[in-house]
Amino acid sequence: MTTTTAGPSGTAGTAGPSGTAGTTGTAGTTGARIAAAEAHSAHNYHPLPVVVATAEGAWMTDVEGRRYLDMLAGYSALNFGHANPRLIAAAKAQLDRVTLTSRAFHHDRFADFCTRLAELCGMEMVLPMNTGAEAVETAVKTARKWGYRVKGVPDGRAKIVVAAGNFHGRTTTIVSFSTDPEARADFGPYTPGFVTVPYGDLAALEAAVDDETVAVLLEPIQGEAGVLVPPPGYLAGVRRVTAERGALFIADEIQSGLGRTGRTFACEHEDVVPDMYVLGKALGGGVVPVSAVVSSRDVLGVYRPGEHGSTFGGNPLACAVGLEVLAMLRTGEYQERAAELGDHLHRELSLLTGSGKVTEVRGRGLWAGVDIDPAVGTGREISERLMALGVLAKDTHGSTIRLAPPLTISEADLDWGLAQLRAVLGV
Repeated sequence: MTTTTAGPSGTAGTAGPSGTAGTTGTAGTTGARIAAAEAHSAHNYHPLPVVVATAEGAWMTDVEGRRYLDMLAGYSALNFGHANPRLIAAAKAQLDRVTLTSRAFHHDRFADFCTRLAELCGMEMVLPMNTGAEAVETAVKTARKWGYRVKGVPDGRAKIVVAAGNFHGRTTTIVSFSTDPEARADFGPYTPGFVTVPYGDLAALEAAVDDETVAVLLEPIQGEAGVLVPPPGYLAGVRRVTAERGALFIADEIQSGLGRTGRTFACEHEDVVPDMYVLGKALGGGVVPVSAVVSSRDVLGVYRPGEHGSTFGGNPLACAVGLEVLAMLRTGEYQERAAELGDHLHRELSLLTGSGKVTEVRGRGLWAGVDIDPAVGTGREISERLMALGVLAKDTHGSTIRLAPPLTISEADLDWGLAQLRAVLGV
């Protein structure tokens, strides 16, 4: 594994290549580029006012030469760091061969990718897609088709139980079962067939599952909601309920999976194996979008030619990068590193809860949600102050910030980033 450490003299917060990150504003090149983006792109995002030009490992450099420690890692898409040499080499090698065939033809990377991914998951079959939302849509369609063809649910009656506070994507169907007004408002009419229960409430979930329930769809840890970890035994309870009631347990491990929590999958923390994994983000190594639904032959075997597809899903370039990701995960070193550094991260963050500035810290592995006292600032304000000191993080829901650095970050850089957080909080 390659780790990158810039050291104090290389950090933007002290004396970066072209000054300190504290001088970052919206003037000059940065300001002009942001203004152009605002003028010509839809305003469906509100990024921090930084314009990244290059990145390597856990560090990003903006268009004016200022360096920043990446403590978000593309919402876990960059688990292996920016420009990981193994992944870039795999992509470059494939670029010289063939990048797309469509699924109208076979190509020589497809079978290996599906085989290795199924092996990693302990499953039998793979249906590759591109984005996480596509994979979730595929999981929903699969569960319904399985429900009608295998379970025998009457046509049009299939139900899927989901959790409040979920984030599974932004398609029309997915926002139909979102409880976030910002994600849901003005996008109706909404797709029926979903039953929402409180996250972590096993009794409510058990009461909601009936003979017409084809699946329970959950995030083992809710990322967008603020890195919410369910109560101990919850996932095991969901596994028991779904098995007893003849419903599929679908684990959306798009953010939590592939090493982030210190295990290959977050479900492993409770020794749970779901019926279906939904994967994405880190599966493409931050190089190309790669997602997949992974399950048994009994479940994915319900498909017949023409019933579902994707022109780019499972393309040669995606498979080449995905294969290298899988080879890296098979060593176990990234999972081990996330566990070790994650313990260190949470020990350090736990010290902040007695400061009066932080009200709660949650998470697993190299993933944390930090609730800031609203009197100190909103999550956005804290993120802007961190940016000024050379750290890039992301807020969510009021005064919560998420920390999820690349798994390749060095302990020294992680400590430096946490020092900047303490400086921002004044502790």
